[in-house]
Amino acid sequence: MAVSWKSSPEPEGYEAAVARMEAYIAAMRGGTAEERVWLLEHPALYTAGASSKSGDLLDATALPVHPTGRGGQYTYHGPGQRIAYVMLDLRRRGRDVRAHVHNLESWLIEVLAGFGIEGRRWQGNIGVWVDRGGGSPAKIAAIGVRVRHWITYHGIALNVCPDLGHYRGIVPCGVRGAGVTSLAELGMDAGMAEVDLALQHCFTTVFDDGEDLRPPLPAEIGARSEE
Repeated sequence: MAVSWKSSPEPEGYEAAVARMEAYIAAMRGGTAEERVWLLEHPALYTAGASSKSGDLLDATALPVHPTGRGGQYTYHGPGQRIAYVMLDLRRRGRDVRAHVHNLESWLIEVLAGFGIEGRRWQGNIGVWVDRGGGSPAKIAAIGVRVRHWITYHGIALNVCPDLGHYRGIVPCGVRGAGVTSLAELGMDAGMAEVDLALQHCFTTVFDDGEDLRPPLPAEIGARSEE
């Protein structure tokens, strides 16, 4: 299955980007568009996922807040964070949302390993984390997906060199007692172009091209699925 890659050179407004994804997955469902990974950045903002709790928005005036239909809770997007919106057809990839989320995590872990960073899953919390010492976890990549008619969209957000101070306005992903970090904070002087190459290189090692039409399994917490 061919997967095309698209990269936006300038930050994309959030609402406009979601509208473009909606239109694209409709074309995929109709058989007129191929699978796609869209690499981009957003201006600084918060998104409120389908499971967000009002108490996790600590400062509603800090940045614009955009309600969104993806799974998950509050998260931050902004310059220096690589967004990858992953639009895949699960009708041909197993119809398993849990496996898709697991694959997104595995993909990020492979990318981080290429930069000498040990990314890991942590206590059932969706996303990818690093241990900053003493068992103190910090999230380096968030995941939030939505599935419509077995077509995935939204995806991952990897902290390359964002302003981590912007996270003070929310409880990221509803997880208290944990921090956030970035490649830059961990001492990696990686540019966005280098990160993009790593994302593309590692993608095919995780997402196979097999045709699998097994019956669906229940959706993963943190993802939102629609028949």
